[in-house]
Amino acid sequence: MIQYDITRSEADLRGILELQQKNFADTVSPEEAVSQGYVTVRHELSLLQRMHSEAPAIIAKDKDHIAGYCLAMPKSFKNDIPVLVPMFDIIDDLSFNDEPLRDIDYIVSGQVCVDKAYRGQGIFDGLYHQYREYYKDSHPCIITEILSANRRSISAHQRVGFGILHRYSDPDDRQWDIVLWDWNTPAP
Repeated sequence: MIQYDITRSEADLRGILELQQKNFADTVSPEEAVSQGYVTVRHELSLLQRMHSEAPAIIAKDKDHIAGYCLAMPKSFKNDIPVLVPMFDIIDDLSFNDEPLRDIDYIVSGQVCVDKAYRGQGIFDGLYHQYREYYKDSHPCIITEILSANRRSISAHQRVGFGILHRYSDPDDRQWDIVLWDWNTPAP
């Protein structure tokens, strides 16, 4: 039986890292990447520990096994993952509802992943539902970026309530979608 919670221990963080490693872009086949999705950023335990101290990740557990996770990253972590600095810079130049995002206390979904054995059971949606419940009183919206080619992830995020806010190309000419879920609107 799946239970949703926040990370509470180093074992939870290590479980996230194990699941992340299994689903990193260079560890899945190209066919699996298209059909199942993948994650694009590797995290170190020390960084996850610091993130946890400011904003715990949301996890789905089957007993002691991490079946899925959704990382939480406050704006204060802007410079801690070099590959994400351009995303934060772009976000801070965007507006939402006529308000500059740099002036809004948004939170970033640092990454979301569901174990292959648990896919198709609604865990992705459950993670984001729990995320919204946990963070809605402290952050009015959640933002993340998704490689535009990762269609499975784009569709899943749109299904739970995210909308595409902006698309840009990185220096490697890859397209990225910045997506936002305004928690002041009813959940789908």
